[in-house]
Amino acid sequence: MLEFITDEKPQPGEVREIADGVFWLRFSLPMTGLNHINLYAIRDGDGWVVVDTGIAMAESKRQWEGHFRKLMGGRPVNRVICTHLHPDHTGLAGWICRKFGAPLLMTRGEYFLCRLLVADTGHPAPQAGINFYRKVGFTTDQIELYKKRFGGFGKAVSELPHAYDRLTDGEWGKIGGRTWRIIIGSGHSPEHACLYCEELGLCLTGDQLLPNISSNVSVWPTEPEGNPLDDWISSCHKLIAELPEDTLIGPAHGIPFRGAHRRLNKLIEHHEKALDRLYEFCREPKMATEVYSVLFRRPIDDGNRIMAVGEAVAHLNCLKGRGLVSRRLNDAGQFTYKSRVPRVA
Repeated sequence: MLEFITDEKPQPGEVREIADGVFWLRFSLPMTGLNHINLYAIRDGDGWVVVDTGIAMAESKRQWEGHFRKLMGGRPVNRVICTHLHPDHTGLAGWICRKFGAPLLMTRGEYFLCRLLVADTGHPAPQAGINFYRKVGFTTDQIELYKKRFGGFGKAVSELPHAYDRLTDGEWGKIGGRTWRIIIGSGHSPEHACLYCEELGLCLTGDQLLPNISSNVSVWPTEPEGNPLDDWISSCHKLIAELPEDTLIGPAHGIPFRGAHRRLNKLIEHHEKALDRLYEFCREPKMATEVYSVLFRRPIDDGNRIMAVGEAVAHLNCLKGRGLVSRRLNDAGQFTYKSRVPRVA
């Protein structure tokens, strides 16, 4: 069992100090099934460091303005750190950086991919994306919906600064007089930064380690042959090696907890079992859109189909990378996957 620091779910706008000088801020999200995000503010001498920023919407700005006045007492934000590129983490980074003249700190892969995705807004869906979703098995109507929604990423992100300070794996620096070290994971995003302070026994893990849900691990049209699930599993093993079991985990969603190794081993087991089920299911050729029942308990609809098929392809690409399935194009130009029998060692 994980050891949560509280049994009560905070309300949006609430603040709790989870370690000396480290404050947990709860913000709301306009998403079905994921209605909140945890952000963190750390005292830093005469100012503050903000870790993740929430999505770019008026309600989040109002919450931040309240924290700037009450929690932070009008003192400045010295640095803005974003664990990774997704809009609920980077959405107000540019706004806060401009407000305080603060630098933005991110890993290189996250910063530049975020800039690239924001730049898609206002442009039509690329042919590469259309081809990708056609090959994975989308219907004509589903492809039309993808085209209609393309570019939505940038609508949830305020303009990013045109320069940033790069975070690298193993790098360390001072916040509030204490040493914090960067631990980079991958799979959910390319170069996700976790912030670990050994002195406090605290790691702010963003989406790289969550207590209740498994972060989405998807293949996207920009890298159709990617193997992010293998990266994710490797990153889970890396965090087990890097973090003591009793580390207090400050996740981006859910309640801070202890029991990192238990949770990480559970995540590894979850995906390995899913891969085993998928291998058995593909004794007969299957498209990515035909394997949802093996991977997901919830129904797949227009609201979650893009993420579901991305995760399905991630699992299939992982099996392919391990030599356990073969892939071919059928007569309709769609990829089908078939298990190799016997299994390749």
